[in-house]
Amino acid sequence: MKVMDYIINEIRARKMHMTLIDPAKQSPEEAAKMAKEAYEAGTGAIMIGGSTDLSREKVDETVLKIKEAVPIPIILFPSGAHVISKYADAIYFMSLLNSNSPEYLIRQQMMGAPIIKKLGIEPISMGYIIIEPGMTVGKVGKAELIRRDKPEMAAAYALAAQYFGMQLVYLEAGSGAPEPVPPKMVKVVKDWIDIPLIVGGGIRKAEDARNIVKAGADIIVTGTLVEEVEDIKAAVSEIVKAIKV
Repeated sequence: MKVMDYIINEIRARKMHMTLIDPAKQSPEEAAKMAKEAYEAGTGAIMIGGSTDLSREKVDETVLKIKEAVPIPIILFPSGAHVISKYADAIYFMSLLNSNSPEYLIRQQMMGAPIIKKLGIEPISMGYIIIEPGMTVGKVGKAELIRRDKPEMAAAYALAAQYFGMQLVYLEAGSGAPEPVPPKMVKVVKDWIDIPLIVGGGIRKAEDARNIVKAGADIIVTGTLVEEVEDIKAAVSEIVKAIKV
């Protein structure tokens, strides 16, 4: 089964949780342990990515160790074409839609496309939209941040992604953001589009996750959470239970 088919099947049955792991922040062995605890708590897929200074070797090692630990899909969430791992199950082939730089709109994608084709990795096209405060990804990606009080602008970008034929839309507040994407914005975006909606950045509390899925998100992503807590299984389990609405 293709990873995108798996995602569709999962969100038809229930809201989905994915765990984002940054290979630069721990050893591959530690990353595998984190992934296993998240899987045991109910996470449905592992996303690999984050830091811009990653090497492909580190990504490869991390993906291989995680594959040994969990049976769920491992999806690359790449900062650029230089970190595409042949061992991943799929890759988000994403364009940062509100970037002011061609580098993140199409240039990295142009460089990565032949690599993805050669390696035979499943590409999952995605419109990536950065919401205030944006954090590091907003700065690096030269994003013209969507204001939190401008949900219609986020919705217009999301609808453009759908009309481009993209399979997913991702609203991103930024890793480590003090607050997640506002539920009001999530609702407006979801009302405008027919494709699955992912929301990530700043989600640390079960209540926030619950409000975001009630507003319409199909998939919740947490990353900083698993870096900050001692009991990953308990923390992820709380989020997973909260999104069963």
